[in-house]
Amino acid sequence: MAFEFSLEAVDARSQARAGRLHTPHGWIETPVFAPVGTQGTVKAMHPQDLQALGATLVLSNTYHLYLRPGDERIRQLGGLHQFMAWPGPILTDSGGFQVFSLSETRKIDDDGVVFQSHIDGSTHRFTPEKSIAIQENLGADIIMAFDECPPPDDYAYVAQSLTRTHRWAERCLAAKSRADQALFGIVQGGIFADLRQESARFLVELDFPGYAIGGLAVGETKPQMHAVLEWLHPLLPAGKPRYLMGVGAAEDLVNAVMRGVDMFDCVLPTRLARHGSAMVPGGRLNLRNARFADDDRPVAGDCTCTTCRLFSRAYLHHLVKAREILAHMALTTHNIHFLLDLMNAMRRAILASNFTAFAADFLAAYAGNDEH
Repeated sequence: MAFEFSLEAVDARSQARAGRLHTPHGWIETPVFAPVGTQGTVKAMHPQDLQALGATLVLSNTYHLYLRPGDERIRQLGGLHQFMAWPGPILTDSGGFQVFSLSETRKIDDDGVVFQSHIDGSTHRFTPEKSIAIQENLGADIIMAFDECPPPDDYAYVAQSLTRTHRWAERCLAAKSRADQALFGIVQGGIFADLRQESARFLVELDFPGYAIGGLAVGETKPQMHAVLEWLHPLLPAGKPRYLMGVGAAEDLVNAVMRGVDMFDCVLPTRLARHGSAMVPGGRLNLRNARFADDDRPVAGDCTCTTCRLFSRAYLHHLVKAREILAHMALTTHNIHFLLDLMNAMRRAILASNFTAFAADFLAAYAGNDEH
């Protein structure tokens, strides 16, 4: 049994689901948040520390690892699990988003994309077949179809792009050769109901083992994001995992789980840490703020992470102002713990049939993007 997904509970008053996904490198309990290890490492985190926090899935980036150190080199060194010393499941994206977002010069045609490396300006070409070949060299448990992530609100372009993305999905399926990897299709369609529904129906017919939802958290409003998830819920197979790409704000996670999403990834917890911010119930703390200089409390009083057990806000403020590496390490530990703990709390609430009350209480208290 390489891959198997089963639902354990569905909330009676929402679409929230608790499930289990088996991969060749272990079980993943859902809903799940995957810390992002773009370059084969979650920034400022040792793999053993990630395990200690309870992380069960990490994401690495096809585009970046292809450019440096090279997917063929990683294959020769035993694959990504061995290369980065991570024993658990790994998910790799297709590289599509980075090709379109990081390369200032790119040329798209129906066969693929020519782009310039953001590192040295060298020219490369990605096709669906190339993306799959790179991901097979990397050896992740879950891999993504190569797609285009267009601007969410340009109907004519999104419709044109959708046809290309669907053809590429078919080519990815045909190119895939490893039985120990699960290839997920990616639903696109911007903020338009008819295009999202068309994409879901097309990809479901291809019978992928899981479905990602792309093209969100790229500038649309929160109500628009919620609407897309609600349109897709009745169309995506109930017995397969659903993965919302690039979403990691706590309130967004709760709202998306409420609408039937199982899997998430985002750079937000590590990026916030590098900028001196901690995720807490009710919002975020900007520890650069001078008002924390004499604050002897932990970041969050009820948090059990190492950072909160050892360090005061005053000490973390000092580390941030002094630009000490320990500031990044300590705040990354806390932020990832915060999101993993939130996912576990949502899972427990679903299994206990009280998710709706949990979500209402959390969202009422959570201030989202406000920094205090």
